[in-house]
Amino acid sequence: MGLTWALGWAVIGGGVMEGIFDPHGKILDMWPQTLAIPGFIGGVVFSGLLWATAGRRRFEELSLSRFAGWGAVVGVLLGSLALAAGAAGGVASLWVRVAVILGPMALLSAVSATGSLALARLAAGGSRLASGPPRDAIGPADDDSAE
Repeated sequence: MGLTWALGWAVIGGGVMEGIFDPHGKILDMWPQTLAIPGFIGGVVFSGLLWATAGRRRFEELSLSRFAGWGAVVGVLLGSLALAAGAAGGVASLWVRVAVILGPMALLSAVSATGSLALARLAAGGSRLASGPPRDAIGPADDDSAE
């Protein structure tokens, strides 16, 4: 999970940051490796959280919204550690630092978590991305022929 998140944060996040801050490629490409490190740590922390909360449930039994929530929690945790370490210290207001660090970290972690579940479901057996158990596991269909 850590490697998957690191790769996603480096490629997607790094590409977005390069497009915003250096669209002409005139400065050193620092964003991929800068984002891969917290991506890896976030993936490892998320994996532990998933193990602790989901137990032995199958991918079909887990919801995308719950994964997004857990991912956002991991992002807030990582962002809080970054703030405690002095990230964005040049910005005067604490609220601006919180918004600049916690918002993107929570969003990127939620997207990464949701993407992880979607990839796991695809790898586990098909293109079924809807949440919840398969229809045949719920019971017979509610039609008149079942009576």
